[in-house]
Amino acid sequence: MTKDTHLMIPSRTLSSEQDTEAFALKLTQQIQHLFQAKSNHLNKALHFSLVGDLGVGKTTLTRHILRSLGHMGKVKSPTYGLCEPYQVKLNQKNTENEIAQTILPFHHFDLYRMSYAKEWMDAGFRDVFSAAGICMVEWPEKAEGTLPLADWIITLSTNDDETRSLMISSQTDIGDELVKGFQE
Repeated sequence: MTKDTHLMIPSRTLSSEQDTEAFALKLTQQIQHLFQAKSNHLNKALHFSLVGDLGVGKTTLTRHILRSLGHMGKVKSPTYGLCEPYQVKLNQKNTENEIAQTILPFHHFDLYRMSYAKEWMDAGFRDVFSAAGICMVEWPEKAEGTLPLADWIITLSTNDDETRSLMISSQTDIGDELVKGFQE
């Protein structure tokens, strides 16, 4: 369920790659917490739309998020194949309060080179968004409104001093829960 007004995280400056890594770590902690609290109630993928010019750091942010979720392999831009799938492990407490690992699909999309708005659907990716997991989508505007509603829109821009500005707006109740984790 969504409502008309959602939360935002005020713009923050990422002065270095370490700042980007720290933000990614904080986000993954919130994702872990969300899946811990709602694991049986998340019936669709967490959807993050990444907006910004070429070279602003969308893939770098995604790489740090994947690494923070425990992915040890290479992370490449999916520019030519539309999507790079990964598997990540979330540590969750089970009913006996023991730590258990949950394997979760993570799909990194780059829609920059799409020929037409529904190409991602024709490639068979619609179902990815309707199952539990995480979807990071670079260049969502290329899909011209055909994507499911993103939980978060992450906007990155380059400042005059070569630092990056990051702004987050939530579009769903689940997105709001992630924002609240940054406000605590």
